[in-house]
Amino acid sequence: MAGSITSERPRSAEERRDGPLIVTEDVELLDDLLRLCAAAGAEPDVHHTVPDRKGVWEGAPLVLVGDDAAERCRGATRRRGVLLVGRDQDDPDVWRRAVEIGADSVLRLPDAEGWLVDRIADVVEGVGRQALTVGVIGGRGGAGASTLACALAVTAARAGRRTMLVDGDPLGGGLDVLLGGEQTEGRRWPDFAASKGRVAGGALEESLPELHALRVLSWDRGDSVVVPPEAMRSVLAAARRRGGVVVVDLPRRVDEGVAEALAQLDLGLLVVPGELRAVAAANRVASVVGMVLSDLRVVVRGPYASRLDEQWVAAALGLPLAGELPVEAGLSAAQDGGVPPGASGRGPLARFCTAFWEKALAGETVS
Repeated sequence: MAGSITSERPRSAEERRDGPLIVTEDVELLDDLLRLCAAAGAEPDVHHTVPDRKGVWEGAPLVLVGDDAAERCRGATRRRGVLLVGRDQDDPDVWRRAVEIGADSVLRLPDAEGWLVDRIADVVEGVGRQALTVGVIGGRGGAGASTLACALAVTAARAGRRTMLVDGDPLGGGLDVLLGGEQTEGRRWPDFAASKGRVAGGALEESLPELHALRVLSWDRGDSVVVPPEAMRSVLAAARRRGGVVVVDLPRRVDEGVAEALAQLDLGLLVVPGELRAVAAANRVASVVGMVLSDLRVVVRGPYASRLDEQWVAAALGLPLAGELPVEAGLSAAQDGGVPPGASGRGPLARFCTAFWEKALAGETVS
C-alpha cells in the first residue's frame, strides 16, 4: 500500500457523496479539475455557466468557478463554498472578480492542487467536526497506559460514539491482543507504512479490525517496529476526519513518528503510579512530550507510597490532574478471561473513563 487507500466495497447510490459543481469553458482548466476530482474520489457536475435547473448551484457541496466563467456567474445566489480557480499568477483583477461572485477563496493552479484535492475529498467524505483525539502515555514502564487507552476506547464505543483505537507503541505487544482480537481479520500498521499524502478516512475505517464496537489499528506479529512520520501523519489525519473519538496509545520514547502523533493530539494523559521512582521517570517523559504537546494531564494510579497522593504527584510534575485510578481488584484476572479493560462498565477504571469522556466531550452530540 503506497500513498492512499480506497474502499474495496462499491458504494451504493445512497452512500455516494455528490462531488463539486464545476463551472468553466476552459478545456485545459477543466482537464486539471477533473483530474483533481478523480484523485479525491469525487464525481463532479460540469457546466459552462450557472446551471438553469433550480437548486443545482445552491445545493452543490462545493462550487469551483473557472476564472473564465466569473463574469457569467455574477448574478448567482450568494453562498458559502465557492472557489475561484485559474492559472494566471499575476492577474491584478482576480480578487475583484472573486468579490463579485462571493467566492471564499482564490486558487491558482498548479500551486494550490494539493490543498484543492484535500478540500474536494473532504466534501466527498462529508467531513464535519474532527474527532477528539486523546493520547495515553506511561510515565514509566508498566504504568498501565495501554490498559487505560483500551478502557477509554471501549467506554466511548459503549456510549455509541464512533471510536478508533490506535496502537502507537510497536513494542507494547499489540492492543488487539489486549482486546482479544489478535486473530480478527483486518489491516495492521505494516500495511500503512508506505502511506503518504491523503488517506481516505472511510476506507481506513472499513479496513481495520472491529472489536467491541470500535475500530483498532494495531501491529501484526512481524518484525516491523517503525511507523514513518509521513504514515503516522496521514493515518491519524484520516482517523480524525471521521469524527467521534480517537485514542492513541503511545510509547515513552519520542521519535519522529511519535512526534507526529503528539502534534495531532487534542490532549494527552500521562499515567503515573504513586511512587517516587515513577514520578522521577515521568518527569523526564513529561519534559520531552511537553515540547510538542501543550495539553498534558496526569492520571495517578494507586497504590501510593508513604506520604504520596494524587495531588502531590500532580504538583511534583507541574501538570494538571485528570484524576486517579485506585487499585482495582480482579482487573488482571478479567483480562486473562477475555474481558477487555472497561468493558463491564463497573469498577474504578470504568468510572474514571466515563467521567473523563463526560467532561472532555461536554457540549458535543453522540456521533
